[in-house]
Formats: sequence, structure tokens, C-alpha cells
Amino acid sequence: MAKYFSNREFDCKCSCGLNNIDPHLVRMLDLVREHAGPPPGMPLVINSGCRCAQHNASVGGSPTSSHLSGHAVDVRALSDATRFRIITSALLHGFTRIGIAKTFIHLDNDPSKPPSVFWVY
Repeated sequence: MAKYFSNREFDCKCSCGLNNIDPHLVRMLDLVREHAGPPPGMPLVINSGCRCAQHNASVGGSPTSSHLSGHAVDVRALSDATRFRIITSALLHGFTRIGIAKTFIHLDNDPSKPPSVFWVY
């Protein structure tokens, strides 16, 4: 499925077995990883991928979260430099819905939501 990610990295964290990750999103993430750092690229740690409704509610996710449909991931980003590298690469590789938090970057390609937005947590 992916060059740098195992399918399990996108599983719902509650162990319910949900994994409806969008294959196109995963291909975009592979490109982000390759571009974000020197070869073989900067590893991207997926903090949150797919979420079932129960898990989404338990973590305080929006009822319309793109994690529910498999169109979103939260990628660990613990420094300003890491956030910059991820965001720069994400923009170059087609992500236009980006959320910025202190410890992660939310990337999504949800076709049902408005493109070209940044937000902060």
C-alpha cells in the first residue's frame, strides 16, 4: 500500500479494528516524507489515523472529523523546525487542509470539506 507506512499505523487507536484510510492520502504522505528530509526522508510518526465514532468522541474530536472517513492523520511534530518541514512538504504535495498544534500537524484531503484552510488548536 505504501512505501514508508504499514497499514496498521492508520488503525483506530481503540483497537476496534477500523481502518478505512484513503489510499490517496497515504500516497501523499509518502511524498511528504520523502521531501521533508534528506534521503531517505524524515520519518513521519502517525499519532492518529482512522477513528471510529466512539474513539473520536473520547479524544474530543469534532463530530464531523475527517479521521472518521479515513481522510485525515495527525503527524507528530515536536519542534518548530519539524512543523515547518512537514507543512512545507505537505503544501508541495497537495495537502490544502492543515491544522497546526503544539505536538502535531493535522493533514487531510477530505473532498467533502472546503480546501485551502489552515487552523490552529
